[in-house]
Amino acid sequence: MTPTPGTDNPATYDLSSAELDELVNKIHPWGQQLGFQQLGISDTDLCLAEQHLANWLDKGLHGEMEWMQRHGTKRTRPAELHPGTLRIISARMDYWPEPSQDPWKIINSSDKAFISRYALGRDYHKVLRQRLQALANKIADEIGEFGYRVFVDSAPVMEKPLAERAGLGWIGKHTNLIHREAGSWFFLGEIYTDLPLPVNQTVSENHCGTCQACIEACPTQAITGPYQLDARRCISYLTIEHRGSFPEELRIKMGNRIYGCDDCQLVCPWNKFSQPSDEKDFLPRHRLDYVSVVELFAWDKQQFEKQMEGSPIRRIGYEVWIRNIAIALGNTLGKASSDAGTVELILNALKNRQQDESVLIREHVSWALNQHGRQS
Repeated sequence: MTPTPGTDNPATYDLSSAELDELVNKIHPWGQQLGFQQLGISDTDLCLAEQHLANWLDKGLHGEMEWMQRHGTKRTRPAELHPGTLRIISARMDYWPEPSQDPWKIINSSDKAFISRYALGRDYHKVLRQRLQALANKIADEIGEFGYRVFVDSAPVMEKPLAERAGLGWIGKHTNLIHREAGSWFFLGEIYTDLPLPVNQTVSENHCGTCQACIEACPTQAITGPYQLDARRCISYLTIEHRGSFPEELRIKMGNRIYGCDDCQLVCPWNKFSQPSDEKDFLPRHRLDYVSVVELFAWDKQQFEKQMEGSPIRRIGYEVWIRNIAIALGNTLGKASSDAGTVELILNALKNRQQDESVLIREHVSWALNQHGRQS
């Protein structure tokens, strides 16, 4: 059935309530066939999230992420971003890689680099976008052309509040979405549509209770209180979004986390229920779940771009990548102090970049070398 012009919205449909219910009953198994673990449907009411976002931006807690405020209310009013939107189909896809090295073993090692678990495999944007488009195609095959737009962290979309409204979980104290039976190791994607689909019930209760594990575990105290994140202190923000000099007072706290940080999720009790993903695209590439910091530091720009092709890591660029690793090398010197061979490898690697053409890299290499002087 094809859309026809309406008065209040760009399209209206001659689908009965029973037909819409039947369509939703088909959408869920289609989603599972495409590799999604869960789908939910919500309306567009984000008034509470809009106020929370406005307060967060007013305090400057978004740091250099000026794009967070660039689009005004398009982020919190879906119909402004995609005219005619009545419903959002939110999709969850688990990504915890299996087999995977023990993350804490890597974080506490004297020679390994820690990379956020979501970035070990193929770029999730591409994976989810293709699957969501396939889902939209199935819907079109069933009812005819309809209005929609697919999003995967690629536009001003409040994906976590939308997913919460769609019944996919609740937003925890670390500001990530949590599902009682799946934890928080998953990606989210959306289909904005003008179809007046029946909505799912929002999770009515926040199940974090009195737990403070994520707040206490944050290496830089970026979670300043329940549901309050200061991005300017967050290692994920600093290693991925921040392009300049890394705040010196936070460098030691970064440890060997060269891309992202998972500590708040690693300690979350609900993640004991998470299930390893069988999605091959999310399996670790190039031994990134257990790779030497020195080995990564030795990559030249061409190697970085080749090895990170199809990876979300590539977008931070080579200079920031090396900046992050230089800090990690400085921090691992203390852990490796009893291993003369490892210390020598680290020092030689750093000295080889003392004259790097990048001012940013030279600054952080110098800092790392100074760390050896303080720790020896």
